[in-house]
Amino acid sequence: MFVLGVDPGLTRCGYGIVTRSPDAAIPFKACLAGVIETSPRDDLAVRLGQLASDIDSILDEEHPDVVVVEKIFFQNNVRTAISVAQASGVILASASRRGIAVRQYTPNEVKNAVVGHGGATKIQVQDMIMNLCGLDEIPKPPDVADALALAICSLTSARLDAAIAAVKS
Repeated sequence: MFVLGVDPGLTRCGYGIVTRSPDAAIPFKACLAGVIETSPRDDLAVRLGQLASDIDSILDEEHPDVVVVEKIFFQNNVRTAISVAQASGVILASASRRGIAVRQYTPNEVKNAVVGHGGATKIQVQDMIMNLCGLDEIPKPPDVADALALAICSLTSARLDAAIAAVKS
């Protein structure tokens, strides 16, 4: 399975594609990772359009099986929450138009799946992503690590869902 994780944001939107690694010592392979940036000086519609265009390009070039987006469930700053929600909507719509499966996880679910506890720090997530994917250095900025973590969370959850379904049948 080829999974695109996206940490939605309007100024910085992290993305990362992960698949299972054939190497038993390294469970996951980070195939692609980066950040889409838009300028806060540009009009909102222009920024959302740029984000949509860049996400469309990634989806069209990489053909992921699943797109995973961080679920927005709480935000102290309403202005930030709105822009993150708008970016998330653009990403979900882009995946949906292509018939790509979409999953969403909360930050605590991702941290629990990747680090083992929902209260993990950013640096703990970055360090674990480096280890799980056999990377030479910590993925930066944190948006990239978060995107890779989302993809890994989905891959581990999919395996668990399949195991539960097998037991029930």
